[in-house]
Amino acid sequence: MPSLSDPVISISGLGKKTSDRLNQFGIHNLEHLLFHLPNRYQDKTSITPLSLAKVSDEILIEMSIDRIEVVPSRQRQLLCYLSDNENQRILLRFFHFNQYQKQAFVRGETIQCFGEIKIGRQGLEMYHPEYRLITQEQSPLLESTLTPIYPLCSGITQAKMKQWVNKALEVLNTTVIDDYFEKIANNTMPSLKDSLFLLHHPKKGEDLSKIEAFKHISQQRLIIEELATHQLSLLRIKMARKAKKSNIFSINNLLTNQLLKSLEFELTKAQSRCIQEINEDVSSPQPMLRLLQGDVGSGKTIVAVFALIQAVANNFQTVVMAPTEILALQHLQNFSNYLNPLGIKVAFLVGSQNTQERKEQLSLIKTGKAQVVIGTHALFQENVSFDNLALVVIDEQHKFGVHQRLALAQKANITPHQLVMTATPIPRSLTMTAYADLDTSIIDELPPGRQKIETVALSNLRRDELITKIKKISQEGRQIYWVCTLIEESEALRAESAEKTFTYLSDNLEDEKVVMIHGRLNKSEKETIMQDFSNGKIDLLVATTVIEVGVNVPNASLMVVENAERLGLAQLHQLRGRVGRGAEKSVCILMYQSPLSETAKQRLDILRQSNDGFMIAQKDLELRGPGEILGTQQTGITSMKIANIVRDAYLLKQAGYYSSKMLSANLESQKALISRWIDEEKTHYFDA
Repeated sequence: MPSLSDPVISISGLGKKTSDRLNQFGIHNLEHLLFHLPNRYQDKTSITPLSLAKVSDEILIEMSIDRIEVVPSRQRQLLCYLSDNENQRILLRFFHFNQYQKQAFVRGETIQCFGEIKIGRQGLEMYHPEYRLITQEQSPLLESTLTPIYPLCSGITQAKMKQWVNKALEVLNTTVIDDYFEKIANNTMPSLKDSLFLLHHPKKGEDLSKIEAFKHISQQRLIIEELATHQLSLLRIKMARKAKKSNIFSINNLLTNQLLKSLEFELTKAQSRCIQEINEDVSSPQPMLRLLQGDVGSGKTIVAVFALIQAVANNFQTVVMAPTEILALQHLQNFSNYLNPLGIKVAFLVGSQNTQERKEQLSLIKTGKAQVVIGTHALFQENVSFDNLALVVIDEQHKFGVHQRLALAQKANITPHQLVMTATPIPRSLTMTAYADLDTSIIDELPPGRQKIETVALSNLRRDELITKIKKISQEGRQIYWVCTLIEESEALRAESAEKTFTYLSDNLEDEKVVMIHGRLNKSEKETIMQDFSNGKIDLLVATTVIEVGVNVPNASLMVVENAERLGLAQLHQLRGRVGRGAEKSVCILMYQSPLSETAKQRLDILRQSNDGFMIAQKDLELRGPGEILGTQQTGITSMKIANIVRDAYLLKQAGYYSSKMLSANLESQKALISRWIDEEKTHYFDA
């Protein structure tokens, strides 16, 4: 007797090659097919009169063929003109057709068509509709249920996917499927079995608008279950981490007070609160895993420094990992300014160091002479050995993959405390779903004296106007960033290259010192340029987005970003945050190439209107989805089976309630739920 645990290859006519494709898509057995849910539906349950049709509607029509013609244009087209009893007319347009198809269309025949209504020069049109010639005794398109449309992988058609899902539904009809969530929800929602049948084949009469909006009770039931299961998996990881032991730090106020006295500014209330939260974590035997998030320029670095000195005061090593050498170098400079006066030795490790430099730094790290280690991906290589590592700080955590972070944490003898930092504020819905295993600290205020950055959108056709402005700013002793998205010319991407821009600016600013920096320069070249820019020896720095994170030059008061329409909101906001760090009023000019898409216009308008990083992050989430914000983190959030973080944010509170109830269920039920909803390789997120 067939079972839901049977592999997909057991389906008649489904060969190994197709089975492998489905396996790669996360579909291994018949139950997986049941949970491969439609992402939209087509309504072929009734014929819509053309008089009621609206542009962009997908509808089923039944009409008569008036005439057929082939247009010998640049791309040959088959045109089929239809009309109905009400004298309504529509044109079917086929760009790809054969002789048989042309001959099949006969004047006076009745045809059913399903497709999207478009508006053309001659009125209403459909491009390449699905059709049946009714008078030629072809089976009608009319169906008794809504038609599911499934996400597909390469080489798989909708027809095949529907066939296989229907096979799984046949098995479901004759068997029992474990409904762990129904028990937890006390039968207040539709059963799993009923929900699956309804969602794969919604019956005529169901509220289509609710189904299309994913607001149907059967959809909500599965969405809540999926969101709750994701939270459950992260809560289990959090519990497993809390069960581990870490080094206990005795909070040392001596070094803290020394550091406080050396500061030329006062900590904000938010910074002090975050420092206190971290101190409470590291003085506990459970390993800390805390996310420190704050807007650009909110002062995360100094909060991290206070954490570092507690590790040092307890005779432990700490490591700070940055995603780029430029940012690592900036950290080396900033951290050393704070730590060297306290007598704390800092080591530096990056990929571009020569053999001798690397050998020296590795020795300092291994012997424990280096109390703080700063570096890039080079830190988690095999030959890097620590003496007594107890605290790991990850900067710009979304730039790192999970395995990279784990590799670094595993260099400690005992599970280290971990502080992960991001200057990309994370919307609450994402924090609840993707970071439920982390404790979160938020720096939600900027240091006093920080001015709002004026943001202007400007067509690149007006770039010559900027030259006058740049000359004026330079004469006043202030500096300028000019950011390009590419290093070399690329016609395909239509973006101005850094090289071309550098030549243009050098030619037009003869009295100013213009220098270019990009990722392909070697370490010493980049170091020299950044040092010269920091010291005011360079008036204008042409840069790629390598300066996006970490670089701090208070005297820079103008930022020009070319091809701003090509970048996401969060990235543009981070770039903008490189200015406005001094006392002078700062301006960010977003240059764009016309014509702008509606989405690009939205992005630029949002940035012009707001400097609030958390609001901008929320808008970025709505416009681009969670993938960009989460970066390389393999959370599975971006590939959920039915839930959508943006669309379903209103259900997160309920999901949180049910996830805590799931946590009290037996272990077998928990594992079964996680296995049902989450691919195995995605369940190890932040597991260290």
